[in-house]
Amino acid sequence: MYLLHGKLTAKPGHADELAGILLEAAQLVSDARGCKLYVIGKDAAELNSVYVTEIWDSKEDHDDSLKHDNVRALISRAMPILDGSPSRGQELEILGGTGV
Repeated sequence: MYLLHGKLTAKPGHADELAGILLEAAQLVSDARGCKLYVIGKDAAELNSVYVTEIWDSKEDHDDSLKHDNVRALISRAMPILDGSPSRGQELEILGGTGV
C-alpha cells in the first residue's frame, strides 16, 4: 500500500477555498481504483494550511488518479491560490493500524 501525507499552503484568505477544492477531489477519487483513504484536515494554529492524507493500494494507482481530466481541472483551480509551489508530500511506510 502507498501512504502520502502533505501540507498545502494557501495565500492568505484562501484556505477555505483550497479546502473546498480538496474536498471535491476527495469525492472524485472516492471511486478511483485503489483509493482507500483521502482525508482533508486543518490545524487551527496554521490558518492558511490544509493537510491531505491519502492511502492507495499502490503508488501507481495514486499517480493514475492525477491523470483524470476532472482531477487535473481541480489542480488547475488550486494552483493560483497556493502560496508558492506545493511541496512534495511525505511518502510513509504503512506499519499497520485500524482500517488498513
